Amino acid sequence: MTDFNQPISGNDLARFSGPNTFMRLPQATSLDGLDVAVLGIPMDIGTSWRSGTRFGPKQIRAESAMIRPYNMATGAAPFDSLQIADIGDLAINTFSLADSLRIIEESYGAILTDNVIPVAMGGDHSITLPILRAIAAKHGPVALVHVDAHADVNDDMFGERETHGTVFRRAYEEGLIQSDRTYQIGIRGSGYAATDFTEAQGWGFRQVPAWDLWHKSLAPLGAEIGKEIGDRPVYVTYDIDSLDPAYAPGTGTPEIGGLTTPQALELIHALSGANIVGCDLVEVSPPYDPSGNTALTAANLLYELICVLPGVAAR
Repeated sequence: MTDFNQPISGNDLARFSGPNTFMRLPQATSLDGLDVAVLGIPMDIGTSWRSGTRFGPKQIRAESAMIRPYNMATGAAPFDSLQIADIGDLAINTFSLADSLRIIEESYGAILTDNVIPVAMGGDHSITLPILRAIAAKHGPVALVHVDAHADVNDDMFGERETHGTVFRRAYEEGLIQSDRTYQIGIRGSGYAATDFTEAQGWGFRQVPAWDLWHKSLAPLGAEIGKEIGDRPVYVTYDIDSLDPAYAPGTGTPEIGGLTTPQALELIHALSGANIVGCDLVEVSPPYDPSGNTALTAANLLYELICVLPGVAAR
């Protein structure tokens, strides 16, 4: 296919009008011919504090209308290189977390059958567990870049083993990820015990707390991670609460002392060339940021992730 989908230009149709798709791309009803499928998973029944992430995909799409197709910082031209479309939202069961996780895993199984790279807008972080189950079923255990304020390695929450705070313990136990190539970046905040992070370190996870990154560029860290991952399949999961609440207040579990937006960009840019087989951006909760800035930031980070996918050319 030589004719690639393009976002509608703001010079052709005012940005406050047009389709409510990511970057006003075409909405696809079929995966045929697609290289990248952007999708929403509007769910918040796996969260433990402030709800509202069910509205995340809708507002991320709305704020993405501002983004233009060329990355002026890196030269990336994803819409000249890959066939990308918005495939809409998964029809989760808003009354059942367990059934929703099943729906996500089965839907991703179908997407991956077509060799499409899925780019998800959450939704709370519990969506990443069924995604990783489907990803591992296709690619085997993958490397993981997990950017977050929280390690999400609880054993259970209120007796439930599948929630937004247990994702990466389950992924480790189920063999979905390569534990010695799992990177948790930006974790911070208070804990229940002094050993909250050390157990996952014992599994092989490399944890880089936010306080070790204050006032530093993340470009060297990103380059180091990229070198260690090599050509392994890697999944990138980006929790918006990895950013300081000054940049992203619209999230369910905010923690002060987080990453800055320039640091977020440096990290993503450094992943260019990695064999990324999927990614997500989760935990945007619009009710806690009436300005829309959190969703605007999320939309831009998703665009930046698309810009580092395999096969993207530079101009």
